[in-house]
Amino acid sequence: MARYFKEQDIDEFRECFYLFARSGHITSLDELTVIFRSLGLSPTINELTSYLKNKNGRMSFADFLEVIHMHSRVENLPEEVIAAFKAGDKGGRGHIPARQLRHLLQNWGEGLSFREVSGE
Repeated sequence: MARYFKEQDIDEFRECFYLFARSGHITSLDELTVIFRSLGLSPTINELTSYLKNKNGRMSFADFLEVIHMHSRVENLPEEVIAAFKAGDKGGRGHIPARQLRHLLQNWGEGLSFREVSGE
């Protein structure tokens, strides 16, 4: 995996992985979700379920690096974020009200929970 990621990135992935997968393996969807979100990635629940299922429900750090690499090839986050903001900016003014942003975050795609949006 060193050919796909910088050593600094691998160190960050490793630290995050072992912080949440204390047994040395990811064995639940919740663990995998928290790790991905902590790294700033936003796969869907279906994608995460598929990744874990493809590893027979148990993912080592090496498996995790493979999954991160595979996911990073398909995630196009900057364009998705820009598209979401443009859709919410009805007047084309370059900004949207906080209330509207909260609504978008909670109701588009796999909406975030109130807790995730409010930061509580």
